[in-house]
Amino acid sequence: MEVMKLLEYLQEIIGTSHSLPIVGKVMVNRKEVIDIIEQVINYLPDEFKKAQWICEEKERILKDAHKQAEQIKIESYEILRREIEKHSITKEAEIKAEEIIASAKRDSKTIRIGAKEYADEILCQLEKEINIKREQMLLSVKQETEEYLKNLEANMSSITCTIRENIKELRGTVK
Repeated sequence: MEVMKLLEYLQEIIGTSHSLPIVGKVMVNRKEVIDIIEQVINYLPDEFKKAQWICEEKERILKDAHKQAEQIKIESYEILRREIEKHSITKEAEIKAEEIIASAKRDSKTIRIGAKEYADEILCQLEKEINIKREQMLLSVKQETEEYLKNLEANMSSITCTIRENIKELRGTVK
């Protein structure tokens, strides 16, 4: 177990090294510590190196597996989407949707035609009522005008009669 001895020696070097006041750090001989670490690395069994290689390979294999899984997932979704589009339920739903749209268009057209007919009917009724009111107003104006003219004629006749009587009276007194 050379590795353990080297690690214990490294621990002893650090433990017996001079401390720097206030900072809490120690001064060590860099070359000596690096030599010990290199020896530890050299004494490590090949299994450690193989284990490190295995871990690296495991990570690489896992990354590849994740990439393949993601690609398979994407391809599966695409296949599933195509299958859904081909499925009879989807086709039935599309047909039903087209029927609903056609029905809505027919209903919309019927409503528009009904609205135009209703507006036409209302406008025709309004026109009739305006014509009736116009006729009534013209008749009323005509009757009032005739009555006014009759009254005017009667007044004028009365005035004319009075003037004639005055003329006769004047002529009778002049003779």
